[in-house]
Amino acid sequence: MTRRPSIRDVAREAGVSITTVSRALNDVEGSRLPDDTRRRVRQAAERLGYAPNKMARGLRTQRSHMLGMISDHIATTPHAGRLILGAQEVAMSRGWALMLINTGGDPDVEARGIQALHQQQVDGVLYATMYHQVVEVPAALHDLPLVLADARTEGDGPPAVVPDEVRGGYDATRELVGHGHRRIGLALNSDDVPATHGRLRGYRQALEEAGIAPDPALVVQEESESTGGYLACRRLLERTPRPTAIFCYNDRMAMGAYRAAAELGLRIPEDVSIIGFDNQEYIADGLYPALTTLQLPHYEMGAWAVDRLMELIGDPARNPGDVPVRTLPCPLVRRSSVAAPPA
Repeated sequence: MTRRPSIRDVAREAGVSITTVSRALNDVEGSRLPDDTRRRVRQAAERLGYAPNKMARGLRTQRSHMLGMISDHIATTPHAGRLILGAQEVAMSRGWALMLINTGGDPDVEARGIQALHQQQVDGVLYATMYHQVVEVPAALHDLPLVLADARTEGDGPPAVVPDEVRGGYDATRELVGHGHRRIGLALNSDDVPATHGRLRGYRQALEEAGIAPDPALVVQEESESTGGYLACRRLLERTPRPTAIFCYNDRMAMGAYRAAAELGLRIPEDVSIIGFDNQEYIADGLYPALTTLQLPHYEMGAWAVDRLMELIGDPARNPGDVPVRTLPCPLVRRSSVAAPPA
């Protein structure tokens, strides 16, 4: 075709009406189009190189079809970048764009970023953090549909999605119990954050369920980095009797556990089993032996947050305070660092 394809061309190519094309490409709510019809229309549009006129569509619907995303360090860290990917892929699959503002944790940058989102007339905002934490939502966002990702507020607040920290701590400890371990140490983060409390609670629940009395001496808190993991696990492994397994708060602390075990002449997993948390790229599968750990659901949180935000945009009268915090599971990723305790 020598001219720009029109919606009429797409309708003719797909064998449907112009109205059907509009509903299929614009995800009109309540249209109830069959999946095969929607797919046929989109394939026809792709073949012809047709793209809806976003400006005209915005004038009709009074929407920009753009979402904003405010984050602290997500865009500059390898830990949580998949949250952006999950949000972006869901938004793009619906024909929406995602505008990302990375604040670096600077309140002034955050304020200017929010102002920029208002100037771009975004239809809704994701407020995301690098790790699960309790936040206070900036007042400048209160007039927009809003969903929190990897964060929540105290009490009632916007819809939020976070990892299931308690279940994650339970599953990690249960994996060790299932291999026969009875004396299980915990190298825990020293920061006062939801993950610290949730994973400790899950650890205790799994022990108690297995008939093992939690021993406070087997819980050591340090910073959640490799050095902290080394210090915590060195103290645990020097105890008599020493633990036969250690649950580390995250994979970086597990790196320190590997160093502590090596210095004491202990083999993993023959002499001591190690399990981490996060499934952090280049750490969990890069250690030797490869680390058994739990996967933080970053991609799933980003995808869920956009889905929920689209619901709020479609129904602005809905009270977001009535929506509870959604917790997503942290799947266990088995590798080679866990085995039965030594005889």
